Amino acid sequence: MKTKAHRIALLFNANKSFDREVTAGIAAYLGSTRAAWDLFLEEDFRLRLAGIERWQGDGIIADFDDPAVAAALSRCSVPVVAVGGSYSDEADYPRGVPYVATDNFKLIKLARDHLIDVGLHRFAMFSLPKAKENRWAQERENAFLNLMQEDQMEGEIFRGCETSASSWDEAVQGQIAWLRSLPKPIGIIGVTDARARQLLQACTIAGIEVPEQVALIGIDNDPLVRMLTRIPLSSVIQGAQEMGRTAAHLLDQMLHGVRLADTRIQVPPAGINVFASSQHQPVKHPHVMRARHFIRQYACQGIKTHQVAEYVGVSRSSLEAYFRQELGCSVHDVILRFKLDAAKAGLECGERSIADVALGCGFTSTQYMHLVFKRELGCTPRAYRDRALGETTAAA
Repeated sequence: MKTKAHRIALLFNANKSFDREVTAGIAAYLGSTRAAWDLFLEEDFRLRLAGIERWQGDGIIADFDDPAVAAALSRCSVPVVAVGGSYSDEADYPRGVPYVATDNFKLIKLARDHLIDVGLHRFAMFSLPKAKENRWAQERENAFLNLMQEDQMEGEIFRGCETSASSWDEAVQGQIAWLRSLPKPIGIIGVTDARARQLLQACTIAGIEVPEQVALIGIDNDPLVRMLTRIPLSSVIQGAQEMGRTAAHLLDQMLHGVRLADTRIQVPPAGINVFASSQHQPVKHPHVMRARHFIRQYACQGIKTHQVAEYVGVSRSSLEAYFRQELGCSVHDVILRFKLDAAKAGLECGERSIADVALGCGFTSTQYMHLVFKRELGCTPRAYRDRALGETTAAA
């Protein structure tokens, strides 16, 4: 006998990485259980509240970070599961609905601890302007300030302004002015990957070396943001997919009569994806610092040692001597290291062919990348990709 499907609305904005990952977690839950749901989502995967009170369905899972969503669903007659950020003040949580939260304090602590681990002693945060829909960002600010206070350190927060086409120049100039005012070296946490990407771009425009002077880490592990940055961006991985699975499980229970009002579950971050933007390594010589900054941006475009030397403004032999003295390796070694890291990231993604990864990372041929992988990692690119994707599947 065929089981009647429940009609479930998913109220999320898929232009947000967090919402996409939560939705993917809901899909993973449905794929691993016998739950039969007919899903309502807007065709463009945007969150729209108009008419939601008249929706004739069986349940809703929604992003409650925006207070307007909580208000619109406050008198909803069907079971609702809320997803959003954690709060230190109990009054900030919605009443009467189960709530699955990302642990904002642990997100910030993981990012801050990573910056400490790479040897930094000064820290700042790039956040968002205060607004009701940005309450989660202000909660991350509070977590950052509390961590600084615990360590008897000062931490600076810069919110900047909302970005739009008309205010873009003003926003960038404000970011550059703030970056130049900071003592260096310094580690900066972006409240999201999108915010960290903006700051990384401002550093490039201002000629501020990343990560020698400014080490950056974001939050979300958004692959689209990573593709839009010249220097690969480190990021804290939210447990958003686990949040989606948990929210779907709670709603499934409610659909079968289990009462879960005011149930609250906090999901910790899943880890950090470390890339060049936060791999701070103290460098004394300014020529080495400037050269590494150039290499980070253009290693995958097939640059050669002489081009790096031309950018720095010294002879090739002098630059090689500085690198040997400061880093114990050649300029070519550093270029190759960045190309290899980029290739590893491309293979771990699993969406591109090995040939495309080789070409995109500046290797002259697939065969040459094969040789580099065998020499440096002891395996072929295909074996590396298969192992990485196998570990990801097992973790999921």
